[in-house]
Amino acid sequence: MDNKNNYCVIMGGGIGSRFWPFSRESKPKQFLDFFGTGRSLLRMTFDRFSKILPTENIFIVTNEAYADLIKEDLPELSTSQILFEPMRRNTAPCIAFASYHINAINPNANIIVAPSDHLILKEDEFLAVVQKAFEFVSKNDMLLTLGIKPSRPETGYGYIQVSEEAIDGISKVKVFTEKPNIELAKVFYESGEFLWNSGLFIWNIKVIMKAFHDFLPEITNLFDADADKFATEAEKAFIAERFPSCPNISIDYGVMEKASNVCVMAADFGWSDLGTWGSLHEISDKDENANVALACNALFFDSAENIVALPSGKLVVAQGLDGYIVAESDNVLLICKKEDEQRIKHFVTDAKMKFGTEYT
Repeated sequence: MDNKNNYCVIMGGGIGSRFWPFSRESKPKQFLDFFGTGRSLLRMTFDRFSKILPTENIFIVTNEAYADLIKEDLPELSTSQILFEPMRRNTAPCIAFASYHINAINPNANIIVAPSDHLILKEDEFLAVVQKAFEFVSKNDMLLTLGIKPSRPETGYGYIQVSEEAIDGISKVKVFTEKPNIELAKVFYESGEFLWNSGLFIWNIKVIMKAFHDFLPEITNLFDADADKFATEAEKAFIAERFPSCPNISIDYGVMEKASNVCVMAADFGWSDLGTWGSLHEISDKDENANVALACNALFFDSAENIVALPSGKLVVAQGLDGYIVAESDNVLLICKKEDEQRIKHFVTDAKMKFGTEYT
C-alpha cells in the first residue's frame, strides 16, 4: 500500500496524574523512560509509526508547555509537525485541530490517532493491523477503532460491544461503555461480546470532518470561518484565539458514541495503556510472590503483589506489605494500596491545595 496519504496524529499533551509522583506537570509520563531502554514512551510511539509512515506525515499535538521536551525527544520533527494547544480541552478538540491542519495539507489523508503513552509489545502484529486498518478506511466511509480482546475483568478500561453486522469483514460497533464496576466487568468479560477500547482510531479525513460537523458544530463553527489559516503561519495565532472556546469533551463522547458508521477491528498485539501503576505491575517482571522492583534494588519479606519504584541506586526493604505501590521521585514518596490507585488523582489535587505546585 502506498503510504503517502497515510498520516499519524500522536496526542502528547496529557499530564498522566495517575502515575504521580513519577509523572509531574513539568514532565508527564509520555516523556519518561519507564523501562530503562533510553527511550521515552513518546519516542517509542514515534519510532513505531515511523516504520510504516513517512516521518513528515507524523504530527504531535501537545501543550505549549512541553515544546522543549518534544524537541529534545524528537529532534527530527520540523516545527510544522508539532501542533501546540494553548490549553487542554480533551481529545475531541485536539483531534479536530489536527484534522483541520492535515486536511489543509492533504484532503485525501487517512489518519491514525494514537495516544503517546501506550505500550505495544508485539509491534510487527500491531503494524500489520494498522496497515489493514488504513486499507479499510480508504475504501469505506467508516470511523474505525481498534479493540483489544480482554484477558480479565478490568475496571480501568472502557469497553466496546461488538455487533453481528460487519463491513468488509470488520464488525460494526453496537455500543461504547465507560469504565464499569467489577461486577459489570465480569459480565462483559464472560459474555465474549465486548472488547477493551484501546483509544486508537483510524479514519479518512473526509469522514471525520463530516462527523465533527454533524456532532460537534460548536467546534467546527469556531474553525470553519477561517479554515484557510490552517497549515499556514497564521495558524498559531488563530488557534490561540479560537481553541480556548472549544468544549472540553472526549472524542468518544463527542463523536464515536453518537455516530452510526463506527466499526471495531479486534486485535491482539500486546497492548497496555499504561494508565496506572497497576497496569505497569501487570506487565513487569515479578519475583515468585509477584513483587516488582523498578530501577531500584529491593528485598521483600512476607510481601506479595507489590510494585516499588525508587531512584536508581536506592534499596527498599519491605516487610509485611500486600498489594502496595511504593514510589519515590524527587521530593515525593507515595505509599498507596494498589486497589485504591484510582485515588491518586485526588492525592495530587489535595497536595496542590495544601502545599502548592511544589510537589505536583
